[in-house]
Order: sequence, then structure tokens, then C-alpha cells
Amino acid sequence: MDETHGTLTDEPGLPGMPIAAAATPYRVLARKYRPQTFDDLIGQGAMVRTLANAFSANRIPQAWMLTGVRGVGKTTTARILARGLNYLRTGGPDTGPTVSMPELGQHCQAIMESRHMDVLEMDAASHTGIDDVRGIIDGIRYSPVSARYKVYIVDEVHMLSEKAFNAFLKTLEEPPPHAKFVFATTEIRKVPVTILSRCQRFDLRRVEADVLSAHLKKICAAEGVEAEEEALAAVTRAAEGSVRDALSLLDQAIAHGAGAVTAAGVRDMLGLADRSRIVDLFEAAMRGDVPAAFAEIRAQYDAGADPAVVLSDLAGFTHLVTRLKLVPGAESDPTLSEAERVRGAQFAARLPVRALSRAWQILLKALPEVQAAPRPLAAAEMAIVRLAYAADLPTPDEALRQLRADVAASEGGGGRPSLGRDGGGAMASHGSAALQMVPPAPQPPPRPALASVPVSSAAEAAPRPAPAVPAGPRLGRFEDVVAQAEAARDIALKVALERDVHLVRFEEGRIEFRLATGGRQSLPTDLARALDAWTGRRWLVALSKEKGAPTLAEDSRAAEETRHQNAAAHPLVREVLSRFPGAQIVDVRDKAPEGEAAETAADGTGPAAPPPEEAEDDDA
Repeated sequence: MDETHGTLTDEPGLPGMPIAAAATPYRVLARKYRPQTFDDLIGQGAMVRTLANAFSANRIPQAWMLTGVRGVGKTTTARILARGLNYLRTGGPDTGPTVSMPELGQHCQAIMESRHMDVLEMDAASHTGIDDVRGIIDGIRYSPVSARYKVYIVDEVHMLSEKAFNAFLKTLEEPPPHAKFVFATTEIRKVPVTILSRCQRFDLRRVEADVLSAHLKKICAAEGVEAEEEALAAVTRAAEGSVRDALSLLDQAIAHGAGAVTAAGVRDMLGLADRSRIVDLFEAAMRGDVPAAFAEIRAQYDAGADPAVVLSDLAGFTHLVTRLKLVPGAESDPTLSEAERVRGAQFAARLPVRALSRAWQILLKALPEVQAAPRPLAAAEMAIVRLAYAADLPTPDEALRQLRADVAASEGGGGRPSLGRDGGGAMASHGSAALQMVPPAPQPPPRPALASVPVSSAAEAAPRPAPAVPAGPRLGRFEDVVAQAEAARDIALKVALERDVHLVRFEEGRIEFRLATGGRQSLPTDLARALDAWTGRRWLVALSKEKGAPTLAEDSRAAEETRHQNAAAHPLVREVLSRFPGAQIVDVRDKAPEGEAAETAADGTGPAAPPPEEAEDDDA
């Protein structure tokens, strides 16, 4: 008998046969310290408070749905709930269901050992069919044998088949007064809404790190095991809020350390890197010291650390530094080591948010590459190179200001400072120096980007659609016809006029053009019919064999090409293209006159010119 919890030990053997002490099997911590009452549950205060109020007010539903990730106590809670529903103190009056169970009741022992006649547990993962549910439905009509309620616990209920769920509906909605259902699942989205609507749902939360760490300390004290704070913090991080995972890892760590739980032993057991060495690697990368970073990651690899785990821990420390910079009180997290707490605060004070954000993006993209690479260490080293060389890259607005300063300096005869690492001059020989950078000065208000680039007369003469006109317009140009087609929402006709019409002659009431190769033959008839409807008069539309003018689409493409050529000839754009190999001019837009833009923004008819957008990607 376990005196602490009042449960029997797992002793195999036949009844009446003596059992040697050496034959008693060891019970893992996850079973030995399984909660027996609602007071033993950790991290689920909201659920316990709701159940206590429901029991005291006699507002007990017919079914509960418990959901959450693995190891947070769904099945254990279901058994405790069955125990509370049937709690009856030996020799005491029947006080009804309760969450207060200071001692073992008449039914408690059998319920917690899953052998009570009136508490039936079913694993839906192995009993998925309608026949299994039919057995429950047939037996629910009979009153309990000895307990107050018949309680049906269905674990992993989402595994039931569609027919099994449908068979449950009527019984679940109107069960006998002596029957209660408790469902548990890790996949709540797979449970039909018709089932969910008949149950009270409780979402069991992941246990918070400080609560789980304190729980592990309590268990170590009860087991007489010496455990380092950093080791318990590593176990808590690896458990990710799951109590069962934490106890299983603690059990393994105790065996690994021969009764002592040390940080080095836990790191060796889990294949983790030393947290202080992760901080050293982060510092070397953000300082731009590539040789030191290579030596550090190689040393961690030789010590048994997985390169993917190293990068994952590095990304985690980057996130920690960002939290320390932006969230007050983040340093009080009990799972942090002393090195993370102290040195992380130092990095948070020195690194700008843009450098941390860029480091996070690089590491996040590098993780799947390292995991899929045939040589993970080489892939991790290349990710470190990328991080070191990109740590101090300027933002687009900073690069634009620097380029303007370079152009002005070169026009004035001065030297040209380099933005890149390979351009010489300002940069260290081994890489960037993000840690040596001071926080950026307050930025001036966004200024308009490039000045308007003059275009040639051919571009100025490029036809532009005229604004839509009311019904019965006067169409004095071919461009007015195209604009009218757009206003009439005849998009097919508009596209055909722009792409397939080589205009030969245009007069009000008469259009003559050559049809482009591949153009639709019915275009003259369709255009004449549309013009008659728009203007209320007859139009003559004829085909010609003359060459005619270029189509509007050809004119537009020529004008766009001219704009790109003129933009590429601008000194500032030419400087950008020379500094960033592979860069391309994607679009050229005319800047509205300053007076017109200010007037538009003031009267609310349209937005002002947007500020330059910051690129989120790290590639140039």
C-alpha cells in the first residue's frame, strides 16, 4: 500500500502466493505521482473552480468534454471527476457529489484503479465501431450496482466512427438520471459539433513553466534526489507544458545521472547544447566574428549537439533577447539560466530590434534547410555565415539615404564609403558588427523617393484613357471609344480595341482600322453595334489594308520601356544597381506634384504618397 496516496503498488503474482521484495516492479514517476484529488491537479484552477461551483449548486450536467495536449491530465481528471460524483465517506452521511475529498471514500480506491463496476472506461482508439457504443447504450438502462452514478469515461473519443457518434446522440442528450459521461480527446476538431453541443467543454491548459518547475522540485524532494536548477529548467522547457512528459524526462534524467540530476547530464541525455555556449555563439555571430562562431558550433557538434537543435536554441535565444528588450519583467522567467538572464539583458540593451528581427528570419528559414541537408553541420555553418554577414545590413530607407550621401560625395569629388562588406573601408575584415552599432537615431519624416524622371516625347504622346462620360457622349478620339467601353463594363471589347486595332482613320461617326493578326473577325460589327447604343447614332466601322498606327497596347509598352530606360539612367538608380548585383527595376511611377498631393491629402479625396516600404526579406 502506498501510504502517500492510498493506492496499491503494482505487484504481480498470484493471490495467496508470497512475493519477494526484489520482485516488486518500479513504478514510473508519472504513475506514482498521478493526482488523486482535485487539489493535486496543477495548472487547471479554472476548471476546478467551475466544477466546485457546479457541484455545490447541484448544477451537474450529463456529459463533460475534456480536451488538451498530451500529458496535461485529461484521463486523470476524468477519474477524479468520477470519484467526486460517487464520493461517500465510510460511516458518514451522504453529502452528494463534491470536489473536496480529504480521505479515501468507499468507492475511491476501486475508481482510481479502474476496477469499479459502475465506472466504465473505454479506449475509443481500439473500440471505434458502433457495436462498442451499442454495448454502452444497452447497459445504461440499468441502475448502478453500488455507487451513486454510472460514469462512462471514453478516452480518445475523436477516434469513434461516424456511425458510432450518431448512435451516441440520443442517449447523450437524454440519458437516465443515474448516468454521466466524461469524454477525453486531443483532437477536439475531429469531434462532431452535434456531440460537442451536448457536453460541457473544458480546455485543459498547458502547465506554466514556473508551476511545472516547482512541481518537479517537489517530486525530487519526495524522492530524495538532488537536482540542479538549470537541469530542471531544461526538463521543463523540453516538456512544453506537459506534466507527463516532464515526469518521464525527469525519470530518465535520474537514471542517467545515477540518482543525481545535473544540467550537463540532461543536456547529454537530450542532445542539447550548453545554454551558455549558445549565448557565446549568438554573441560571435552578431559581432560578425565568423571564425569564432565556426569554432563554437564545431565544438558543440563534437560534444554531441545536433546542428538543427543548436540553430533552434539560437533562434530561441534570439526570441528571448527580443522579449527582454520589449517586455518588462521577462527576465523573471524561472526556466532561464543565469547566463541567459544576465547576458540576454545586456544584448537587449545593445541590439536594435531590426537586427534581432532579421536574425530571427534567417534562423527560421535555415532550420528546415539544416534538417533536410545531407551534411547538417555544413548547412548550419552556412546559416551562421548568413547571420553574421547580414546582422548589420541597413534597412531600405537607411540604404537609400546612404546612397544619396554617396552620390553627393562622389559628385563633390569626395570618397565613396561602402555599404557592403566587400567594398572595403568601413567594415571589419571578419564580418558585421551589429553589437558595436548604436541604436539608430530618430528617422526624419519620409521624403519622396526618386524625382520624376523625364520621359521622351513618344512617352508623352502615349495615349491615356479618358475619364468615363455620361450616356450619349461625344467621342472625338479613338481613346474616348476605349474609355467608353471600360465605362460600359464591356471588358472584352475594351481589351480587343487596345490589342487588335491599328487605327488608320478616325472621324466622329466613322472609324477605319486594320485588324491585328489573330484579332477577332467580328470586332467591326461588335464595335459598330456598341457605338450605336452608346451615342444614339449610326457609326460606320470599316476594315482597311493600310498599315495604320501602332495599337494602344504597343504604345503603352513602348512608353513603359522608355520610362524604365530613363529611370535606369538616373544617377541614384545607377548607383543602386551597381551596389546590389542582380537588382532590377520592377516599376516606375510618376510622382504627383507636391501641391496636388498635399491638396488631395487635405481634402480626404485620396491618400498621400505612401512612405517607402521596408523589405521583410533578407535578400538584396
